[in-house]
Amino acid sequence: MKLYYSQHQLPFEYTFTISNGRTKTHQDTLVVQLELGPWRGIGEAPAIAYYHETVEEMIAVIQQKQRFIEKFAFTEPERYWHYLHHLLPNNPFLVCALDMAAWDLFGQMKNKQLHQIWQTPWQQLPETNYTIGIDTPEAMLAKMLHKPWPIYKVKLGTPNDIGIVQLLRSKTDARIRVDANAAWTVTEALQLLPQLADLNVELIEQPLAKDDWEGMQQLYAASSIPLIADESCVSELDVAKCANYFHGINIKLTKCSGITPALRMIQQAKQLHLKVMMGCMNESSIGSAAIAQFLPQLDYVDMDGPLLQTEDLAKGLVFDNGTVSLLGKTGLGIVPIF
Repeated sequence: MKLYYSQHQLPFEYTFTISNGRTKTHQDTLVVQLELGPWRGIGEAPAIAYYHETVEEMIAVIQQKQRFIEKFAFTEPERYWHYLHHLLPNNPFLVCALDMAAWDLFGQMKNKQLHQIWQTPWQQLPETNYTIGIDTPEAMLAKMLHKPWPIYKVKLGTPNDIGIVQLLRSKTDARIRVDANAAWTVTEALQLLPQLADLNVELIEQPLAKDDWEGMQQLYAASSIPLIADESCVSELDVAKCANYFHGINIKLTKCSGITPALRMIQQAKQLHLKVMMGCMNESSIGSAAIAQFLPQLDYVDMDGPLLQTEDLAKGLVFDNGTVSLLGKTGLGIVPIF
């Protein structure tokens, strides 16, 4: 195998802000490609400051380990993931990008898309939401009205959270999901829950701090709205912890280190009767196409990175009013355009 890599800056249409003042205007992302014979697989890992991962650091690791990454005798992606997991134990974002590229490569070798390899029929697919980042209530409303969509995910964590949702709900009958990104206290959340239920909120992501299990137990008992773990569920080891504290988990490919462990996390979650959501970290159509391959296995999906950005790195992923389709025939179902 030969490994190629590149760094990209993808500008957002609107400044992207979540709770605690975390704001960005561009998404910095790493793209890797694995070449084997006539095939070339592609993968992506965005840089996320909250997890202390930068593209520069991932590239530095590649430069240190490139010959070991390339020397593996590739036959199928699960074995390669285990090799990478031990080779790069402290670099889950980079392992994700390489694992994604390996699955794309494998799909091309088998002349199938990944969902076909996994034998998950392309039917009963969940629609993706469109995310509205924190801003003034008026600006958030303007963003919503500018993008008619069947589901909105609304970032909260402000002194006026209910006012924001009330304003948006007054102008739309679309489904509304709420993501607090761990911003609320237990007291705040208990006050907000019945009001959000009255506003017909579909689900709430990560209401409390990631390690506030005692608080989550109270919310879990009190909430009529499904509560979905995000920051509390990073890797495979976290899935079982979330049972009886959350109604579901949000799997992020980048955080959990790739497609291979995500498949196991879905199986484990379903055994525990947890709802399964898969979320994005503002990936381009490369990482978003990887998420799309999981659609038949998901209850909810948040894969709107390409909708939020003004530039893209691949073609073949198509959004149509919440529905997602892939035009490619093999692997991830997309073709690079950079």
